[in-house]
Formats: sequence, structure tokens, C-alpha cells
Amino acid sequence: MSPTNTLAVLAFFCYAISFAFSSDPDTLQDLCVALPSSGVKVNGFACKVEANITEADFFFDGLAKPGVINNTLGSVVTASNVEKIPGLNTLGLSFSRIDYKAGGLNPPHTHPRATEIVFVLEGELDVGFITTGNKLISKSIKKGEVFVFPKGLVHYQKNNGDKPASVLSAFNSQLPGTLSIAAALFTSTPPVPDNVLAQAFQIDIKEVDNIKTKLAPKKS
Repeated sequence: MSPTNTLAVLAFFCYAISFAFSSDPDTLQDLCVALPSSGVKVNGFACKVEANITEADFFFDGLAKPGVINNTLGSVVTASNVEKIPGLNTLGLSFSRIDYKAGGLNPPHTHPRATEIVFVLEGELDVGFITTGNKLISKSIKKGEVFVFPKGLVHYQKNNGDKPASVLSAFNSQLPGTLSIAAALFTSTPPVPDNVLAQAFQIDIKEVDNIKTKLAPKKS
């Protein structure tokens, strides 16, 4: 095989692999506006009848101002995924805004279906993710800077400053999913057995119960 043909084959495989490992499957039509009310889900939502599609299916104004923070962590995520913008169905992307109080934390979590990139709107944050080799990759980022969290890896953002901070966050999935590590382990339904958590974290059962009490959703 000539060097030219070898390069062509290599280029083709690189091209194919880039599609094979993309987060969401590629679209096969111009539009497939989500229709959750249909009850049909085949790796996504059923499509709305095209005659009923309007500009409202592609619009969301919920990121224009800071979200209201009323939790002990001091942060709030405002998502604009396919559940908020039906027109994102099959397009393989979504967007969020995260706001932090001074000292606020977006706790360790993962997005099982997407890589995330954040752009700092205001303030300064300490951010990081942990590889499967148990290595922490971390950095302080400020207004105008970006940082990437690879798909599926545990990551966090912490505002160690004395002023509020905010970021815009983009994902290569219409519905990236969020699995908060502490909440998943200590507030699941049905619950993870106490003896499993106690042994995993090398703590006693009483401390497991204490953590569950602190993390339990507040009743309105």
C-alpha cells in the first residue's frame, strides 16, 4: 500500500472513530422536536408533528439571570437541556448556568453521558476532576477562562472567594445526566445498606446514619 493510501485509510478510521465515540447518536432528519407526552422513548424522545413545531420549541430564557440559591451547598444549577428546550432532541448538546455564593460548592458528581466545558462569567473557582488512575487534575479559573471535565469522571467546582461566582456550562448531550456522589450513595431509594457504606468509608454505622440525616431532602 502506498504512503498516500495509508494516510487516506488512517484519516478514514480517525474520522469514523470520532463519530463512533461521540456522546449522542447523530440525527437522521432536520428536526425531531421532543414530544414527552407521547410516552415513547427510544434513546431519546418521540418527534413532535412537524406542522406543530414553533419557535418556542427552540427558545429558553432561564439563563439570563442568576438562579436562586436556597441550599446548604451554596450553589444552584439552571439547566437548559431537552427537557427545557424540546428542539434539542437528537441534536446532541445542552447548556447550563451554575451560580455560587461566596464559599459555595457544586459537589463531586459525574455526567454519565457527556463531556462538560465551563466558561467563567464572574468570580473565581477552584475546579478539578479525578481520573480512573485516582489522579486529581485541578486548577483555579477566573472570568473569561474555560475548563473541561471529561465524560463520566468525578468532578467539582468550589468558590473559595468572598464574592458570588457563575459559569456557563456546555455538554455534548441533549440530556447529560448528573449523578451526585454523596447524594447517590447516602440518599438512594431503596437505600444502600448501612454496612456497605460503613465498610466502604471505614466509618461506623452511627456516622452513616448521621450523614444520611444531613443529606436527606428537606420536607417542604
